[in-house]
Formats: sequence, structure tokens, C-alpha cells
Amino acid sequence: MDFDLNEEQRLWKKAVHEFVAKEVQPKAHDVDMNYEFNWEATRKMGPLGMLGLNIPEEFGGAGVDSVSAAIAIEELGWGCGSTALAIAAHNGLGTTPIVLFGSEELKKKWLPLVVSGKNKLGALALTEPGAGSDLQGGVTTKAVKDGDEWVINGSKMWCTNASIAEYIITLVRTDPKGGSRSLSMILVPTNTPGLTIGPAEKKMGLHGSPTHAVTYEDVCVPLGNLIGEEGKGLHQTLATLDGGRISIGASSVGLAQAAFEHAVNYARERKAFGKSIAEQQAIQWMLADAATEIEIARTMLYKAAWLKEQGRNYNKEAAMAKMFATEMAERVCRNAIQIHGGYGYSSDYPVERIYRDARLMTIGEGTSEIQRLVIARHVLAEE
Repeated sequence: MDFDLNEEQRLWKKAVHEFVAKEVQPKAHDVDMNYEFNWEATRKMGPLGMLGLNIPEEFGGAGVDSVSAAIAIEELGWGCGSTALAIAAHNGLGTTPIVLFGSEELKKKWLPLVVSGKNKLGALALTEPGAGSDLQGGVTTKAVKDGDEWVINGSKMWCTNASIAEYIITLVRTDPKGGSRSLSMILVPTNTPGLTIGPAEKKMGLHGSPTHAVTYEDVCVPLGNLIGEEGKGLHQTLATLDGGRISIGASSVGLAQAAFEHAVNYARERKAFGKSIAEQQAIQWMLADAATEIEIARTMLYKAAWLKEQGRNYNKEAAMAKMFATEMAERVCRNAIQIHGGYGYSSDYPVERIYRDARLMTIGEGTSEIQRLVIARHVLAEE
């Protein structure tokens, strides 16, 4: 059993970290305060391969292994939660369905377009006003065949990247009878008539990662824009979300690592009662807990990513890693604020922003409660 990264992974981690430290982290405060997506850094990610982590080289992607992909998202999380979420959603949700299930025609047309850094990104629309965790029974956005086109009507919520995307992969109901084989995925270019992207949502955190409601009014796209087989949308969504859980977990580890580093530095510098607060046992215990939990979460994530890379079932491990890493990040960020005292509640200090960014992670791409259901299902099925 080898817990070390290989040479290629170490070099990748170093390169990504240096890029994030130069291009992403210094702008995190302004991205948050101005509610602006960091396009400048994103443009530079294309040549580095960070916009095509899971995309084969033949389509312009980096095609890195799953552990390296997790490393990249973790480093982005360390630098800026908003940028990390947008890039994670692009890689994990906006392109993965095409890579795994799309036709050669869709792959050749769309993947090179969104990995270069010269164009917009990819997005996935699942959630609806009445369909969050219950996709099978709750999706009402429908698509019907009309000649050589799909005609789509309905609405989606909480679509990450909608306003900065070339297309939105949309989960629709293609069989009104319902059931597990009633859903399908269809790629909808964002310039299609009838597609309306609402104003960016006003959120607690992640201000630089745009999130929108999307409406479809007689939106017509070619039949060839169907991703995979008709009726396999639920299966494809669940497979996509497994990988997305690793990404969200990786973002959370990065956020926690950043908060931890700020807390350590502050504890060393802050003096109280005649000595550095780092000498106080209460502070030391919080730092010790944070260091331990971050290490555990990172190890869990790497294991899930490794299983994915080996082609083995990683559904349970991804759920475990996502649940633990996201809940861990909230604890670590909370204690980082506590260590800062009143300053931690001020936007002049990064831990305030990092905490707000981390709060979404236990909700997005499957709540902690859903992760526990997934884990329990596996546990109870084991003999």
C-alpha cells in the first residue's frame, strides 16, 4: 500500500498550486466582494489542462488521472471557493456526461470548445422548484419529439455556471408515464431561442460562482443532442454525481486547508495575556483537531478517486468522502473564526469569506443527509 503521490502527481500539484497562488488566491477577496467570476484566471487554465481534467487528450483535454483531478480542485478551493466551485462544476458536471455517454459527434463538437479557455464553460441543470434530492419523481421539465427535434419546456433552479456556459446539459422527462427510465439528458446551447437565464442568485457565499434559474419555452434542439440513450438520464445523472462528490469534497478540503493556515498564522502572531495565543491549550486543541480532520478527509478523497481510476465501484467511498470533507470544512472554518475572535467576523480577514463559501458544500451535489442514505444502503446490503 503506497500513500505517496507519484512523481507526475507531485509535479502536477506543484504546478497547480503555484498557478493558484499567483492567479486565483490574490483575487479571491475582490471576486467575492464584486460578485464577479474570475475570467482572467480561467482563460489561463485552458493551456494548463485545468478545464479538461477528465476529458481525453484527443478532444483537447488533459486526461489526468482521478487523483490528479481531485488535487487540482483542492488547490483551487485553497485559493478561492467561488472559482473552485465553478471549475469543479464545469469539469465534474458540465463535461462528464458528454465524456461518459455522449456520441462522437457531440464530443468532437463541444468538448474542444469548452476546454481551451477561449470560450465559455459547461453546465448541468438538474434541480427544479419541486425536484432537489428527488429527481426521479420531481422533474417536470419535459422534452417531446417533433420531427427531427426535441422541444423542451420547463424550468430549472440553482444552475451553476448557466450565465458563463456554452451549453447546459438538461435533465428532462421524455416519458410522461414516469419511472426510473423516464428521464433523459439533452444538451442545450445557451444561445438557443426560448432559453432564458435568470439573474444571478444572491447567496450567502460563493459570490463569484454564478448560479441561476433557467426557463425553457419551446426550446428546440436536434435529436442528436440527446446524451446517451433515451430513458437513461437518471442512471447517467447518478454516475455523474459520484464523480462530482469527489470534486465537492476536494473543494472543501482546500477551503479547510486555507482557513487552517490563516488560523495558524494568526495564532502565532496574536498576543494575549502576555504571550502568543498559540501557546494556549484551547487554541492548540482546535488546531490539532483541524490538522487531523483535514488529513483524514484528504485521505478519504484520494481513496475514492483511486478507486474511480481503477474502474472499481466507488459510490460508497465517494459519498463517505463528500459527507466527511464538507462537514469537516464547516467545523474547521468555524474554529478558524473562533481563533481570530472578533476579527474573524470581519470581511477584512479571509476566514469570514471562507466560512461562507464552505457552508454550501454540505448541501450542493447531494446533501449530507442523502450521502448518509447512500452509505447506509451499501452498509445494509453488505454480508
